[in-house]
Amino acid sequence: MSKIGVLALQGDFRNHGAAFSKRGYRLREIRKPKDLEDLEGLILPGGESTTLLRLLDRDPELKRALQEAIPGVPVLATCAGLVLCAREVRNPRQPSLGFLDLVVTRNGYGRQIRSAVVPLRGLGGFPDCEGVFIRAPRILEIGPEVRVLAERNGDPALVQQGGILAACFHPELEEDHPVLDLFLSNLNQGNRE
Repeated sequence: MSKIGVLALQGDFRNHGAAFSKRGYRLREIRKPKDLEDLEGLILPGGESTTLLRLLDRDPELKRALQEAIPGVPVLATCAGLVLCAREVRNPRQPSLGFLDLVVTRNGYGRQIRSAVVPLRGLGGFPDCEGVFIRAPRILEIGPEVRVLAERNGDPALVQQGGILAACFHPELEEDHPVLDLFLSNLNQGNRE
């Protein structure tokens, strides 16, 4: 069985656990640096990005271990996880881990009351699907190494750069979402290399 970890400091980590459990995977909850050992994949879930950053700043060893782990394994970053990975964050400006060549704005599609299930147009072989947007970040700019896999009304909503797959929305809230399958495909492909 693959060793997939989910950052479990705050946010939507339990829903990710349930979504992958239905696919036969058990997620390891990441709270300490040792929890990152021997991982084959990592999930950075939705939640509140400033709270996640504060919690990581309180544990510099965990933050450092996370920064060392991310380039080496397939990563799924959803909603606040995408914000954590972006090169630049606005509304308000805040630090980030900077692994994705993106500029994002927090709550880019509106506050909680504007949350919605929205149709997404797949690109480059990724299927059309829906996305659950809850106080979702909006991607404003993408770098040359970033591939857009799905759009919301022309805005990038699902992107990939190297081994990092990042969604503005919450694929874990839909039982058979193709983003989860793509992450597992990336994970299995990495295990064969």
